[in-house]
Amino acid sequence: MVKTTVAVEGMMCPMCEAHVNDAVRNGFKVKSVSSSHKDNRTEIVSEEALDEAALKAAIEKTGYKVGNIETEPYEKKGLFSRK
Repeated sequence: MVKTTVAVEGMMCPMCEAHVNDAVRNGFKVKSVSSSHKDNRTEIVSEEALDEAALKAAIEKTGYKVGNIETEPYEKKGLFSRK
């Protein structure tokens, strides 16, 4: 699993967050996507790393500006840790 964090400028309200989330969901196979207009950030969890150029294009097509994109391994946090 991979967590991708995208800096997104121009989101002003929850509806803006929904536009970005929908663009990501419609363009990519993702487990989850969450945007914050207050933090200017979108976090995406997916099985595989996403094509950053395509991700940028999909979000910018909705009218928002994409800044830095960071990818890191993601491990689902559960109630119990496995050893």
